[in-house]
Amino acid sequence: MTDSVQDATRGAPWWTSAVVYQVYPRSFADADGDGIGDLAGIRGKLDYLAELGVDALWLSPVYPSPQHDNGYDIKDYEDIDPVFGDLAQFDLLLAEAQERGIRIVMDLVVNHTSDEHPWFLESKSSLTNPKRDWYWWRTPNASNGPLNGLPNAWGSFFSGPAWTLDETTGEYYLHLFAVQQPDLNWENPEVRQAVYAMMNRWLDRGVDGFRMDVINFIAKRVELVDGPSPSLDASCPMGPQIHDYLQEMHAAVFAGRPGEHLTVGEMPGVTTADAVLFTDPARHEVDMIFQFEHVSLDQGANKFDALPLNLPALKQNLAHWQRDLADTGWNSLYLNNHDQPRLVSRFGNDAEYRYESATLWALVLHLQRGTPYIYQGEEIGMTNVRFDSIADYRDIESLNHYREAVEEFDRSPASVLAGVHAMGRDNARTPMQWDASPNAGFSTGTPWLAVNPNHTGINVAADRAGERSVFRFYQELIRLRHENPVVALGDFGLLEPDHEQLYAFTRSLAGETLLVVANAADAPLAAPLPAAVAAVLTNAERVLGNHPPQSPVASLRPWEATLYRLP
Repeated sequence: MTDSVQDATRGAPWWTSAVVYQVYPRSFADADGDGIGDLAGIRGKLDYLAELGVDALWLSPVYPSPQHDNGYDIKDYEDIDPVFGDLAQFDLLLAEAQERGIRIVMDLVVNHTSDEHPWFLESKSSLTNPKRDWYWWRTPNASNGPLNGLPNAWGSFFSGPAWTLDETTGEYYLHLFAVQQPDLNWENPEVRQAVYAMMNRWLDRGVDGFRMDVINFIAKRVELVDGPSPSLDASCPMGPQIHDYLQEMHAAVFAGRPGEHLTVGEMPGVTTADAVLFTDPARHEVDMIFQFEHVSLDQGANKFDALPLNLPALKQNLAHWQRDLADTGWNSLYLNNHDQPRLVSRFGNDAEYRYESATLWALVLHLQRGTPYIYQGEEIGMTNVRFDSIADYRDIESLNHYREAVEEFDRSPASVLAGVHAMGRDNARTPMQWDASPNAGFSTGTPWLAVNPNHTGINVAADRAGERSVFRFYQELIRLRHENPVVALGDFGLLEPDHEQLYAFTRSLAGETLLVVANAADAPLAAPLPAAVAAVLTNAERVLGNHPPQSPVASLRPWEATLYRLP
């Protein structure tokens, strides 16, 4: 490493050269045969994850929960749900992961709790309970006749009104998500202090940070809650208090602690200008955010109305985030997670070119500036599932959407199910495919959600034994980020932004330049290549690719992606 590169990378936080792997515990590995993944199952796969090379595991919620929203409705922040294990099992996982150099990042869900959380049970017990103001309660609004007494017109992101009447006290409570997920009132300082105390106890236990679920929604725009308000969308809930809350959280939880703890804020509806403020290190809020602009581009009137991929729009959107956070702040990089359909089915060709399109999108994503996130199964090219009936699905968002669309809007069941096939969250939640055995090596029992039937051909064992391995390609990408500062910190430059097949960009740092050239299409990209790309390919050194090398590079094969080092 040259002196100029050392200067450019000096003092950079660990996560700038790290890769995070998301585990959805219910679906990862089941050690006790009850059909639900667990902590012991994750422990049994730590060597696999270490071999892949990841630096941190983000665990989706493992707290006690009624499981209306698969653990994102938490009834006890201080324990482990028995279906996953117990605190002793968690401590073993934490210790064994950290022995392998893998950090553990917990999911923090504090916009809402379960309606079975003791805080809510107290809050709903009477109008005068000390915890009454820990949640958002409003009296029926007799003046808004069309809303039949609802406090405002907000609808839940999971269908239906965002308000539910509690018969005991005669008031409505707010739930931006499921009826069983009442929103905490962060205007109350007692709520904030209780959350900070809980976070501190997990950090004292040894966890390495938090991924914070819809954290920007904790600050509500009170004038919209109490006054005339539009229908709810992702921009409505976030109030200006959010920066004060996050700075207060940082001071109460992270300031003064040894080491660097990762804080990732999931923030629907934010802009790049918002993100700069949230992730500016000088402001002490969060280290990076998850935003949703790029995964909303292929959605119509709602997320289940899937549109074809518009490659120029996707390229330009991701480049917009690269550009606007280049000087201040930091990007998170993802195309998959527990809420998104599988990337190879969504953006690629999961049949004829499954290997090629899976590795193309991996190269495109991991060579951008930010921290890449791998969702379980992404590293072997797992695909969407097409269950025959809505009865085979478990996701509350999909089930509510199907019921509302069919029963209230009289849409055909087949058309609604097609939307669930394309965009439903259970695409990401089918069990991890370890081998070709009847339950894909996930469990000796009956899985909580059926295994994708294609597991006999798509699984870890088959991929790693194959001549072309998605897993090995991800290994190489992770190694490059660890070893090459230009991958972690280099400047980003998009080439040919309007091209409908070609995704090409450069990364540059201290005199070194890398070039990514990718043909995101089933059709070849015939000669001549665009001049801006052809010019920089002259005498370039091939570093990594998903097709056999060709010389000279006159055209690109379907879903071909190559990384070059420029002279």
